[in-house]
Amino acid sequence: MVDYFNWIKAAHVISMVCWFAAIFYLPRLFVYHAMSDDKASHDRFVIMERKLFRGIMTPSMIATWIFGLWMLVLGWEVYKNQGWLHVKLLLVVLLSTYHGLCGIYRKRLVDDPKYKSHVFWRWFNEIPVLILVAVVVLVIVKPF
Repeated sequence: MVDYFNWIKAAHVISMVCWFAAIFYLPRLFVYHAMSDDKASHDRFVIMERKLFRGIMTPSMIATWIFGLWMLVLGWEVYKNQGWLHVKLLLVVLLSTYHGLCGIYRKRLVDDPKYKSHVFWRWFNEIPVLILVAVVVLVIVKPF
């Protein structure tokens, strides 16, 4: 493989960590937003959620995909028959769908902070944890 492969991998991991940090935090903001009762809090959460989604979460997701696909292209001959990678890619697609749902939910909360209960958001917040655990196990252990 190319000499700079490890630099691409490092950039992939850094962007993935930033993406997960934001994807863990945004639904937590949804919990607090759903529990807020005053206009000042509502307005503050709208701004925080927008900045987190647009300024950190989405750019981090894009960078994660770019660096991941770059590694895939560079190492295709090694990766093409790795079952664990196919499952990992499926999980990343599911995480990207979750990301999109966060964007939709964020916009719905602007108009109706009580759209869903804080209990729903607490459970919703656990989905990326499960994906992260599965991805890390797949990448490190390579069970198949």
